[in-house]
Amino acid sequence: MRSLSRTIRFRSLVGLASLVGAALAGPALAQQAREVNLYTTREPGLIRPLLDAFTARTGIAVNTVFVDKGLAERVAAEGARSAADVMMTVDIGNLIELVDKDLGQPVRSPALEAAVPAGLRDKDGRWFALSTRARVLYADPDTKGLEGFTYEDLADPKYKGQVCIRSGQHPYNTALIAAFIAKHGEEKTEAWLRGVKANLARKPGGGDRDVARDIVADLCEIGIANSYYVGLMRSGRGGPDQKKWGDGIKVVLPTFKGGGTHVNVSGAVVAKNAPNRDNAVQLLEYLVSDEAQALYAKADYEYPVKAGVPVDPLLAQLGTLKVDDLSLVEIARNRKAASLLVDRVGFDK
Repeated sequence: MRSLSRTIRFRSLVGLASLVGAALAGPALAQQAREVNLYTTREPGLIRPLLDAFTARTGIAVNTVFVDKGLAERVAAEGARSAADVMMTVDIGNLIELVDKDLGQPVRSPALEAAVPAGLRDKDGRWFALSTRARVLYADPDTKGLEGFTYEDLADPKYKGQVCIRSGQHPYNTALIAAFIAKHGEEKTEAWLRGVKANLARKPGGGDRDVARDIVADLCEIGIANSYYVGLMRSGRGGPDQKKWGDGIKVVLPTFKGGGTHVNVSGAVVAKNAPNRDNAVQLLEYLVSDEAQALYAKADYEYPVKAGVPVDPLLAQLGTLKVDDLSLVEIARNRKAASLLVDRVGFDK
C-alpha cells in the first residue's frame, strides 16, 4: 500500500510539474509562432510577391485575409479575439480611421523611422505609409499647352465638355478635393468643383483605367487618375485592351499652384490586439527595406517611400515627381468636408 501511495504521489508531482512547465513555456511557445495575419483591402495578388519574399527571407508565413470593404468595422467587431496582426489599406483617410477607432497600437522602430519620411508616418508610430501614388493627368496625345498644368486648371472653361473622371465620392478624389480645401478654403473649392463639373464630358463613374479608355475613344480629352494604373496598363498586365489605352494617352504630373503633385498612400497599422506583434513589426520593417521597396515599384508601379529606391522605368518616363508638402493628416481632416461638398454641388449627378 505504501508503495502504491508513493507511486500516486510521484505521479501527481510529475503531473503538477508538467503543468507548471507548460504554463511557463506558454509565452515562449507563443513567441515561436512563425506566422503573421494580414488583413488587407488590397488585392492579395498585388502584394503577394512582397509577402512571398518576406516569408523566404524570414521563414514567417503570411496569412492574408482580403477585406474588400469595412476593414475597421470587421476588426472592431472581432474585438480582443481578432486574429489581425497587421491591417493594410490604401488612402490616408482609411489609415486615420483605424487609428481614430482605437484599432491600432503604436510602434517604435528605428528601421521604420529611418526609412519612412516623417510626413508619411504618424508621429506616434500608429500608422506608416509603405508606398505612394500620384494623382496625375491623362490626356489625348494631341492636346497642346499642358506644360505646367495645375489641378486648378481642371476648372478652366477651355476644357468644357472634355474632362473624364471617376466618382467624386471615391476616396482618390475626395482626398484630392480635401487637399484643395486645405490650400484654398471651402468657398474657393466649391467654385472650382462646380467649374470641373461644368467641364465634364460624361457623368463621373467607372475606374481610373476607364478614363484612359474614354480618352482613346475620343469621348474626352483629359482626365484625372492614379499614376500606378499607367504602369499596369502599359506593361500589358491588364490585357491587350488596357495596353492600348495606356499607350494611347499622354501622362502629365500636375501640381497645385505654388505647390507640388498630390499623392496618396498605401500603408499599414499594427493591430491593437495583434497575437503575433513581433512578427507584425518585422513584416512592416521588411516592407520598407530596399528589397521590398524595389518590389513595390516593380510589382505595383507605385512610388517607394524610402529615399534612393528607384521607381519602375514605366513611371520614370512620366518625369520627376515633386510631391506636394501638404500634410497627409491635414488632408484626412478635410475628407468629410470634401465629401459633403461633392454632394452639395451634385458632382456625381
